[in-house]
Amino acid sequence: MQDSEDIWGNVKSFFTEAGDMAYFAGRFFVEVFKPPFEFRELLRQCYNMGNRSLLLVGVTGFILGLVFTLQSRPTLMEFGAESWMPSMVSISIVREIGPVIIALICAGRIGSGIGAELGSMRVTEQIDAMEVSGTNPFKYLVVTRILATTLMLPLLIIIGDAIAVLGSALIENLKGEVSFVLYFNKVFHALKFSDIIPATIKSFFFGFAIGLVGCYKGYYCSKGTVGVGEASNAAVVYTSMLLFVIDFIAVFVTDIFYG
Repeated sequence: MQDSEDIWGNVKSFFTEAGDMAYFAGRFFVEVFKPPFEFRELLRQCYNMGNRSLLLVGVTGFILGLVFTLQSRPTLMEFGAESWMPSMVSISIVREIGPVIIALICAGRIGSGIGAELGSMRVTEQIDAMEVSGTNPFKYLVVTRILATTLMLPLLIIIGDAIAVLGSALIENLKGEVSFVLYFNKVFHALKFSDIIPATIKSFFFGFAIGLVGCYKGYYCSKGTVGVGEASNAAVVYTSMLLFVIDFIAVFVTDIFYG
């Protein structure tokens, strides 16, 4: 009896929080079109989330290309299909591996940062002070951060994919003695708009999910310093699960239109 009550309580809590987050997202879409527009704060957040994540994304993409090529090369050599390496690596990275891995990395770096920053502002009553002074804290803090993640993540994913393909080309140049010109000619010959466009579109949804969950968890952080850590941790966990759900939906829809 106690177990069933606990399960029902968890289910009820899940749907309650999902409803609150949907309301939070709806409020964002209302506020984003209402003046005043915080362009200066938006540019600052774009710099913080884009430029400061560039090194991490670049290193991740480069290692991803190296490891993926090193792991795939022996299998392709067994079947005498080394010539398919550029096509396989580029399509796999651009379609799926690159966007998902880089989005998860950004969820850990950006999502946790947003949750901790807004959570600390809520705990120290800075958000309440903004409301008292007549400033719209939702507009200034939440809208700008969600827009920044939505705009910056596709750019980070494109850069990470390019660096990953470059890392793959480096391995092929060293191991298989394939020139960079030949490698990239095969890459561009293999890639199609049906590979690039769906991956780019879903990266916008990845960025929106990272900003939305991070802002929601931080904005409604519970009182106390413990709540800041819980908000930061929950932002990463919830965002990671949501990214996989969005990715599944994106792959399913893409298969319908391009299958």
